[in-house]
Amino acid sequence: MVLEKLSSSLKETLRKVTGAVFVDEKLINELVKDIQRALLQSDVNVRMVFDLTKKIKERALKETESTMISKKEQLIKIVYDELVEFLGGAGSKINIKKKPFKIMLVGLFGSGKTTLAGKLGRYYKTRGYKVGVIQTDTWRPAAYDQLKQLSEQAKVSFFGDKGEKNPVKIYKTHKKELEKFDIVIIDSAGRDALSDDLIEELNALNKEVQADENLLVLSADIGQAVEKQASAFHESCKVSGVIITKLDGTAKGGGALIACSVTGSPVKFIGVGEKIADIEEFRPEGFVGRLLGMGDLEALLEKAREVMPDGQAEDLGKRFLKGEYNLIDLYEQMKAMKKMGSFSKLIELVPGLGQLKITKDALEVQEGNIEKWRFAMDSMTKDELEDPEMLDGARVERIANGSGLKVNEVRSLIKQYKQSKKLVKMMKGGSEKNMDKMMKKMGGKFGLKF
Repeated sequence: MVLEKLSSSLKETLRKVTGAVFVDEKLINELVKDIQRALLQSDVNVRMVFDLTKKIKERALKETESTMISKKEQLIKIVYDELVEFLGGAGSKINIKKKPFKIMLVGLFGSGKTTLAGKLGRYYKTRGYKVGVIQTDTWRPAAYDQLKQLSEQAKVSFFGDKGEKNPVKIYKTHKKELEKFDIVIIDSAGRDALSDDLIEELNALNKEVQADENLLVLSADIGQAVEKQASAFHESCKVSGVIITKLDGTAKGGGALIACSVTGSPVKFIGVGEKIADIEEFRPEGFVGRLLGMGDLEALLEKAREVMPDGQAEDLGKRFLKGEYNLIDLYEQMKAMKKMGSFSKLIELVPGLGQLKITKDALEVQEGNIEKWRFAMDSMTKDELEDPEMLDGARVERIANGSGLKVNEVRSLIKQYKQSKKLVKMMKGGSEKNMDKMMKKMGGKFGLKF
């Protein structure tokens, strides 16, 4: 989980609210202190923390109770709203408007620029764009080979000149070839600090490239110092946005993320892991939803689209809502989930599940079960997959023998199916009232009950 300590602290704070008998000024003061403590421990600027919690307290005390949601739900909604605004509000999405759309990455040594170039290339490649990546870093000896390997891994086209020391010449050499691509990603050189020669080099390169986006890559482990760097690069190199890397592995990530929201350089992407697929477009609403255990359905669907054929993710969702759900659908879901990543990362995207205190051991057991269930389904007939209700004792025993599993392991699959089917029936209830009831039970992003 990105910012796991902060997330755990905030979830615990919300549990106090949902478990309270009623909402009064004492509860609001406790809530404010808990949020202050959680944010300060995540290296967030003290002044900004107190400004945020002041707004939360003022709204909590002044706003009248809504007829649509309870006072407790309203209080959680206020926390959600203010945290979203704190992190940049609506966010700042990159819109690909022309061809080729050029993205230049800038930053200091150690920020993860080259790795990020490969991740960004894969990100756009999986979304149907023809991507070219060019290496113009002539300072770091390993940069050329590193990006070449990452480009092969991402299945995007790579360009560069290992012997050339002038980054502008490297770009000019390949300029005509790059015009054939939808998106071109330029990885530039860094330095130990933002020096005059780095500014001069970047400006000369950008004058030739005419980048549509100049993105500053910053490592989350520098914490609040991000603000100073982002401001300096913004003024000197006209950066249009920030990408924060290594956000999964540091307690200072909260300070880094929030500091950028006040520099005039919005966060466009975040690095959330070491694998090449571990990059996400930064959307404050979804990010706060995950921090609070309320899920991020948009990010979940994005991951599903990456691993399922065109339209299949949406089609499965529609069938699910209609109640047309059987073991074949469960099988497809499990295959997709296996490709989408670990349970621990997926569970935080599902509304309500992020609130559950599930241990890592339990998640590992569940991942092991999925493998066994796939064996069981391979031993079923088409009729059994389409109509699991026919799975009586004799059929279960036959399936267990055919798959090399124990009878109770096959039964656990049937139990999982029935639980999913029960959820489908709740959703199939038809009315918006029933849907709202279900979402309140699971936990929605607007402060619904957990």
